[in-house]
Amino acid sequence: MFTTYILYSERIDIYYVGSTSNIEDRLKRHNSGRSTFTKRGLPWKLVYSKNYQTKSEAYQAELYIKLQKSRKYIEELITQQ
Repeated sequence: MFTTYILYSERIDIYYVGSTSNIEDRLKRHNSGRSTFTKRGLPWKLVYSKNYQTKSEAYQAELYIKLQKSRKYIEELITQQ
C-alpha cells in the first residue's frame, strides 16, 4: 500500500504534498527536521491522505496535485476527505 499525503504547517501557512509507503514514518521524518524544506515549518500535521495499490499510482496522484499549483484545489481535497 502506498499513500499520497498533504501536510500543513501553521507556522508558515503552507502545504506540503508527497507520497510514501509508510505514512507514520514519513511524518516522523518530516517533523524531525531532517529535510531542508520541511525543517522551517515544524511542526507539520497530516491533513490529507489517500491510499493506492502501487507506488506509481501514488506518485502520479502526488504529481497531479502539485501540477494544479492551487492552494484552493488542495483545500478542496482536504475538505472532501
